[in-house]
Amino acid sequence: MFDAPRYGSGSLADLFPSVLACLGVPGEADRLGLGLTARRICVLLIDGLGADALAARADAAPFLSTLPPVALTAGFPSTTATSLSSLGVGVPPGQHGIVGYLMNVPGYDRLVNSLRWRLHGEGPSIDLLRELVPEQFQPSATVFERAAADGIAVTQVAPTYQAASGLTRAVLRGCAFRPSLSVGDMVDGVATALRSGDRSLVYAYHGDLDTTGHVRGPSSDAWLLELAHVDRLAATIAAHLPPDAALLVTADHGMVELESTVDFDRAEELSEGVAQLGGEPRARHVYTRKGAAADVADAWRATLGPDFEVLPRAEVIARGWFGPIVTHEVADRIGDLVVAARGLRGVVRSGAEPLQSALIGHHGSLTSAEINVPLRTFAA
Repeated sequence: MFDAPRYGSGSLADLFPSVLACLGVPGEADRLGLGLTARRICVLLIDGLGADALAARADAAPFLSTLPPVALTAGFPSTTATSLSSLGVGVPPGQHGIVGYLMNVPGYDRLVNSLRWRLHGEGPSIDLLRELVPEQFQPSATVFERAAADGIAVTQVAPTYQAASGLTRAVLRGCAFRPSLSVGDMVDGVATALRSGDRSLVYAYHGDLDTTGHVRGPSSDAWLLELAHVDRLAATIAAHLPPDAALLVTADHGMVELESTVDFDRAEELSEGVAQLGGEPRARHVYTRKGAAADVADAWRATLGPDFEVLPRAEVIARGWFGPIVTHEVADRIGDLVVAARGLRGVVRSGAEPLQSALIGHHGSLTSAEINVPLRTFAA
């Protein structure tokens, strides 16, 4: 049995509320016991940097490896859209509602790609930003809105494409946005933003390690070399911090390399009774036809074997994978069945998802390599 993420005491959802508490924002609690006294804080998120991988490759990251290690968990699924939502709203997925990369949203005949905020699959073109307004889909105040309301200067430093994306508007809104054009520009952007106002909060995002891991694999020389560049990025930001600032480095998920796959698009025994297949290869939402859930569960268990957990929605909610609270609205977005990988296999779709199916590195499940993420702190 998988362990549930450490919501409330050691998860990504607890990071920014703890940071806000350290910056003196009323009503926020330092859930992680950070105890920071800095008035200027940067949180640098390295997409795809698992805690297990960092510990195993410490020699490639000498700066990060010298900082005191704190292990956090991502939420479930351990995927970027869900993790950034937990980070930005400060609550688990069962409350913010971004329960996967591809998820069912009642009222739409196709799955919603929550990372790119568009409908998945074939069908008429729809402006989903107008049809599914991000600020209405996720109406709770983000941690950045709460910080800004208390007079903190808040800045996001990230690639240009994230500036007005649906996901940013839903879960990361409330920041002044500074586009990051290069690694050097990111360092300058963070250093400049940290000097704003009497108190400042900067959220910076770097995605190249994740891309490298997906395409080349997290055990590749390319990934190791990219980790060294990430380490130098963090060290350079630390060297340019104002005197009263702190840098926190974390990640949204880790990654594994698949040894084999099961192709849903070529396995009739898996498709019988299935209306839609959401999620991603390591964590699938299976939306079944009416009355078919039990038979579909039996077929998937028989086909996939012990390398996968195949659980009904109610049991996954009871286990706390999506958090201690799952609203009725959010529950409707979770698959009738949830399938999470234990070993190094995945359920791919060669026809419907050819690019994703060809990737080497994947994430989404609750294994240690995927769900444990680092938290490293440097104070100027």
